[in-house]
Amino acid sequence: TIYGEVQRPDLKCDTFSPAERDLPKDPEPYFEMIRTADILLHHPYESFNTVIDFIRMAVVDPQVLAIKQTLYRTGEDSQVVEALIEASEQGKEVTALVELKARFDEASNIEWARQLEECGVHVVYGLLGMVTHCKLSMLVRRDEDRLRRYAHLGTGNYNQKTARLYTDFGLITARYEFTAEVAEVFNLLTARSEETFQKLLVAPTTLMNGMLRRIEREIENAESGLPAQIIAKMNGLVDSEIIHALYRASMAGVEVDLIVRGICSLRPGLLGISERIRVYSLIGRFLEHSRVYYFANGGNPEILAGSADWMRRNLRSRVEVVFPVEDKEARARIYQHLQLCLRDTVKCRILQADGTYIRLDPGVGEPGLCMQDAQMAIAQGREIDISLPSLSADTGGGLGRRTHAAR
Repeated sequence: TIYGEVQRPDLKCDTFSPAERDLPKDPEPYFEMIRTADILLHHPYESFNTVIDFIRMAVVDPQVLAIKQTLYRTGEDSQVVEALIEASEQGKEVTALVELKARFDEASNIEWARQLEECGVHVVYGLLGMVTHCKLSMLVRRDEDRLRRYAHLGTGNYNQKTARLYTDFGLITARYEFTAEVAEVFNLLTARSEETFQKLLVAPTTLMNGMLRRIEREIENAESGLPAQIIAKMNGLVDSEIIHALYRASMAGVEVDLIVRGICSLRPGLLGISERIRVYSLIGRFLEHSRVYYFANGGNPEILAGSADWMRRNLRSRVEVVFPVEDKEARARIYQHLQLCLRDTVKCRILQADGTYIRLDPGVGEPGLCMQDAQMAIAQGREIDISLPSLSADTGGGLGRRTHAAR
């Protein structure tokens, strides 16, 4: 490659290898660990091999009876697809929902669908007129006490190549209230059934209203003098209804911090409209791809993650899933990530009211903070020299009052 041929080490990033999770290799202790506690993964800082191993464990474990999987961008030489084929050849019931309209991946997805069908996998293509963009994997296993579902829910694709370049979160869980609703999503996609969701926010049915209700709840809390703050991280923000709700939140006194890598139709800092809204864009070594949402909720913070941006297509014309993060350790890790994003002074740009972006200066004599470097250090077990508020201590007071000089 051209990159490899250029002999300029001063222009290249240091070598980084994702951290590997030390999980049991045998099925019984492996699934027992998942039953004990959720497993939160943060790619590419943590290896995508853990997700592949989750699916491969279903292949080698005779107690796993069925696998259901969504496939959006798989790429070539997909280990996930190969595992699904192997599981089907072993006689397990395998269902794969393949999205044929994944932009730039149409040809490879059509070929994978053909191969899957030839190997006995039940291949479906989702709802008519809807792009299936949610990231779900589900296993059905015969445990000692009963049949139990295990699920992986993510913000990014089941693609081992892009997982080394894109930042995403994934959650492996055996929580009944989660896995039962993941099963309902697959029923919706394969049987056109009408389902109700209590835990998951699912587009195009409940996601939009669920997000609007949470913004309105922050408005009510601000007006009542309770902690009120929104931190949202996404790829793009263009939905007008969401934007108007955020303007109302700002005018009501809610502190709003938005981490939007790409297009953003909202204008922050407008007098009387959006003074309490700040918009950050982070462009670094890895592509920021995760979608994470934090609501102060009157002092009882709620954290969600999933496949959907606050864009019209994601909220209204795609099948998306956003899930709550309830495990204490997982919540703390995501909150820490959001705090690091808001304090980046190396790769961060701040959107101004006139639509321009400005850089941040850490201040005279102060070292700059690069969020992605900090996350790599954390993944490698190294300490980071920065004080961050904890989730439990957060008061929803806003993080936008930064004193760094712009440049």
